[in-house]
Amino acid sequence: MKNRSIEIMDTTLRDGEQTSGVSFTASEKMTLAKLLLDELKVDRIEVASARVSKGELDAVKQITSWAKLEGYLNRIEVLTFVDGGISLDWMQTAGAKVQNLLTKGSLNHLTHQLKKTPDQHFKEIAEVVRIATKFNIDTNVYLEDWSNGMRNSKDYVFAFLDFLETQSIKRILLPDTLGIITYEETYNFISEIVSKYPKLHFDFHGHNDYDLGVANIMEAVKAGCHGLHLTVNGMGERAGNAPMASAIAVLNDFLPNISNNVNEKALFKVSKMVSAFTGVGIPSNKPIVGDSVFTQTAGIHADGDNKNNLYFSNLMPERFGRKRKYALGKMSGKANIQKNLQELGLTLKDDELKKVTQRIIELGDKKERVTKEDLPYIISDVLDTDYHQKVFVKSYVLTHAKGLQPSTTLSLEINGVSYEENASGDGQYDAFINALRKIYKSRKEELPTLVDYAVRIPPGSNSDALCETIITWEAEGKEFSSRGLDSDQTVSAIKATEKMLNMI
Repeated sequence: MKNRSIEIMDTTLRDGEQTSGVSFTASEKMTLAKLLLDELKVDRIEVASARVSKGELDAVKQITSWAKLEGYLNRIEVLTFVDGGISLDWMQTAGAKVQNLLTKGSLNHLTHQLKKTPDQHFKEIAEVVRIATKFNIDTNVYLEDWSNGMRNSKDYVFAFLDFLETQSIKRILLPDTLGIITYEETYNFISEIVSKYPKLHFDFHGHNDYDLGVANIMEAVKAGCHGLHLTVNGMGERAGNAPMASAIAVLNDFLPNISNNVNEKALFKVSKMVSAFTGVGIPSNKPIVGDSVFTQTAGIHADGDNKNNLYFSNLMPERFGRKRKYALGKMSGKANIQKNLQELGLTLKDDELKKVTQRIIELGDKKERVTKEDLPYIISDVLDTDYHQKVFVKSYVLTHAKGLQPSTTLSLEINGVSYEENASGDGQYDAFINALRKIYKSRKEELPTLVDYAVRIPPGSNSDALCETIITWEAEGKEFSSRGLDSDQTVSAIKATEKMLNMI
C-alpha cells in the first residue's frame, strides 16, 4: 500500500459527553478544544450536538470565535439532524461551518424509528444538504447503525451510498453505533465500500462494547478508510468509543505506511485534563495513559532492564512524555530497589540493600503500599541511620462554623526553629495549607503545587475506622506522592503534608 495520511477526528466533546454522568461546561469545552487542536494536533473536532441547550450554544460560539481567529473554523464540526434546516439555523447562530448530519444507516432504524421509506429519507436529506450549501456550510453524513445495516440490509446501504454520491457532501461517516462488529467484518465491509466508491471520503467511527474498538480501527485503516473518530480515554456511551491514545500508538507502530498528525507527547496531558474535567478516573492499567502501565513490578524485570533492556518494547514511556517506574512491594527484588535509590541519589552496600529489600517484602505481605519516597524512612528504620525528621507539625487548631470561613492556627518546627501562623480558606485543609504557605514564604521558600488529592479506606481494610489520604505534589516539573493515615480525613491529609515537607 502506498504511503498515505489518515485524518483523526476527536469527538470527546460530543460523543464522549454521552458518557453517563458527564457534562462539560462552556469553559471546559473551550479549554479542551484548544488542547486538542493546538497541542494534540488532531485534524478535526466534533464539539456539540445542535439544538441541545443554551449552554451548548454558548460553548460552540466561544469555540468558533476562537477557531475563526486561528484559521481552524473548517475543523470544528457539529452533529445535526434531518429537521428541514432547524439545526442549520442553530449552526448559523453558533458560527459553525461544518455539519455532521445524522441519518439512518440501516433499514431497521429507518423503518421502525422514522417509519419512512428510503426515498422519503433521501429526499429530506437532499433538502438539508441544499440548505447547508446555501448557508456555505459543509456537510458530512453519519449513517447511524451502519454496521447493522451492512449485516442485515446491505442493499439499502448501497442504495443510500449511490444517492449520497450525487450530493454535495465532503465525507461519509460509518459508525459501528452499537459496537457489535468484529475486526474481520470491519475490514470486509469497508474494503467493499471503498472499492465501490473510490471518489468518496469515508470515516470509521468505532465503539468498544466488545473491547474491539482499537482492533476495528486498525482493520478499518488497512481496508482503506480515510478518517477515524476517537475519544480521549475512550469516553462515550455504554463502553465508550475507540480510545485515542491506544489507537494512535497502534497506528504508529503497526501501520508504518499510514501517517497521522497527532502529537504523541500530548496524549497523557490531554488524558489527565479530560479525567479532571469529567471526574471519570483513568484505570491504572489503561494502556498508554494509566498510572501503572510503565511500572515494572517484578524484580526479575528490573534486573532484565539493567541487562540490555530485556523488558523494553516499542511502547517507551518517553514517547508519551512519561517515565518508567519500578514498583516496591513483595515482588520487588534488589534491582527494583536500586532503580529507586538511584533516582533519590542514595547508595547502599550489598548487605544493607538485602536488609531493606527484606523489609519492603514484609510490608508488601501486609498489603502496605510502598513508594520511592518511603525509602529514606525505611532505610533509617532498618539501618538506624541519621536520616531523621526535620519538619514537625507541632500543633494546630482547626475551626469550622456555619456562616464563617474555616480557619487554622498552625505551629510548625523546622530544624528546631518554631513558627506560628493563622489563615483562613475554603475548607479546613485549605486553611491549613494557606497558613503553611505563609510560614514558608517568610523563609523565602515555595511549597510544591498540589495536583491531586484522594481519600480512601486503606488497602486490605474492611473498616471505616481509618481513612488514607494520598496527595500528589509537583515540584520542579516532577510529581511525587505522600500519604497519611488517621481516623479523621483532615488529620490524615495533614500527616501526608508533614511527610511531604520532610521529603522536600
